[in-house]
Amino acid sequence: MQDTPERRLAAARSIARQAGELAEETDRARRIGPDAVKAIAEAGFMRHFTPVRFGGRAGGFGELLDTVPVIGAACPATAWCASLFAGSPRFLSFFPEEGQAQVWADGPDAAVIASVIPFGEAVPEGDGLRVTGRWPYMSGIDHADWVIVCAKVPAADGGQRLLLAVVPRSQCRVEDTWSSVGMRGTGSNTAVLEDVFVPAARIADRAAAFAGRPADPAAVPPVAGLAPLPAVNGLTFVAPALGAARGTLALVTEALGGRRRAAAVPGIPGAAGNQASYDMLLARSAAEIDAAGLLLGRVAELADADRAPTPTETARNVRDSAFVVDTLVTAVNRLYRAAGTSGQVADGPLQRLWRDVNAIATHQALQFEPAARLFAQTR
Repeated sequence: MQDTPERRLAAARSIARQAGELAEETDRARRIGPDAVKAIAEAGFMRHFTPVRFGGRAGGFGELLDTVPVIGAACPATAWCASLFAGSPRFLSFFPEEGQAQVWADGPDAAVIASVIPFGEAVPEGDGLRVTGRWPYMSGIDHADWVIVCAKVPAADGGQRLLLAVVPRSQCRVEDTWSSVGMRGTGSNTAVLEDVFVPAARIADRAAAFAGRPADPAAVPPVAGLAPLPAVNGLTFVAPALGAARGTLALVTEALGGRRRAAAVPGIPGAAGNQASYDMLLARSAAEIDAAGLLLGRVAELADADRAPTPTETARNVRDSAFVVDTLVTAVNRLYRAAGTSGQVADGPLQRLWRDVNAIATHQALQFEPAARLFAQTR
């Protein structure tokens, strides 16, 4: 069946319905279930950035911005995993062709997750490395086929190099360490490698990934090869929050509509007097969420451009991603307060969306102060 925007959107809506029905169970289990992972794969998220030569769709960030928030409106944790399963294979463009072929040997839908923080150490052995370390916050690791980690390696000048290594999930030990207030269902547990040998074909330079220098520029599409990681990283994490904010807006709009109807009933004290405040709150929050979506659209447009972004444009994307998540938190918190006691039902969807958006806002890639510093430096 032909891959079209309409088909991708329909698949996202189907996942959203399923994820919404299972959201409470996902929250309790602290990970998404295998049926959700299967649906994410069947919708094409795993192969989204996989090169065409390996059977992938070589997609763009704009397409993910059309689908990830749809899932996020129902279950941000499921949307988060879908976003990372889609985005992480992009790192493979910076590995040798032989290593890419190994990852996609069984097809384009290999589930890949990544951490580019150097939580590990590695020592050279032959043409490869021996890697040891503990990488926390590896969302979706229970369902991964391959894991990309970052390790410090001694350099000839006495310093250190930062290298990426991709290893089969079977060579990792997983520690159940994820017990967060928000985004509970992401299963962001800890990957542990203990003296694992990684051949040269599955080793890449972290600096190349950050700068957008693929191992073979002629072999990858522009979207996978030109955008530096800082220019696109925030979009991966903030898209689920955009969906959660839209979901919050829909729930509170429905609740406020009920209050408007109650105001027309004699004997409901104070209901009519609050209506103007509710109208202002709803309009302002909706405008902020819409503006956030438009700003992320510009971020995605630059990420998908057929040229490398300038340092100033990259800094703007970093700034905009951080600004958007702050804006979404403001809108969601305002809406949550307006919902009142009814919004605080322990197993209700509103409190889960509220927790998840505030949890996403704590991600390292979405902090406004370092984003502002980078933006000012480029100016």
